[in-house]
Amino acid sequence: MKKLSRRARIAIGGAAVAVVAAGTFGAMTANASAPADVAAAPAADVKGDTTTTSTHLTIDAASKAAQAALDAAEAEGQHISVAVVDRNGNTIVTLRGDGAGPQSYESAVRKAFTAVSWNAPTSELAKRLTNAPTLKDIPGTLFLAGGAPVTAKNAPIAGVGVAGAPSGDLDEKFAQAGVAALN
Repeated sequence: MKKLSRRARIAIGGAAVAVVAAGTFGAMTANASAPADVAAAPAADVKGDTTTTSTHLTIDAASKAAQAALDAAEAEGQHISVAVVDRNGNTIVTLRGDGAGPQSYESAVRKAFTAVSWNAPTSELAKRLTNAPTLKDIPGTLFLAGGAPVTAKNAPIAGVGVAGAPSGDLDEKFAQAGVAALN
């Protein structure tokens, strides 16, 4: 029999250690699982008025609204970003138009969040700052025109935010075009 080189013996020894370690880990993993004779806890069957159901936009609807807002802006030669958020303020979709400024992305998300949070266009909410100036300190909000809520059965379900046009009035016009595409 041929004698193995030192390098070969080290490689074979390392492989043997790896096999033993893998077997030990597998045994520990198997032992860490619940014993087979322990039954899983039954699922709770909640009854009564303890739950609610909420309505959300589909990804297709959110994409349709965002594209409609972007198309409206492009038709007027404006370079914007648009965001659609769900009822909880989570971003569903964002589109950054060609030539949109770098600040417009975050501004669009924050306007959409603000609109859905108060179920009102952000231009209306900006007017409230004269009586309640600390509203602007709420994290994630932006009280500038350009956000529009999406409602179902008079309840807010999403927000469309637009930023990047030279005025908030234009931003809000394009956000409203996004909302209108859903009707």
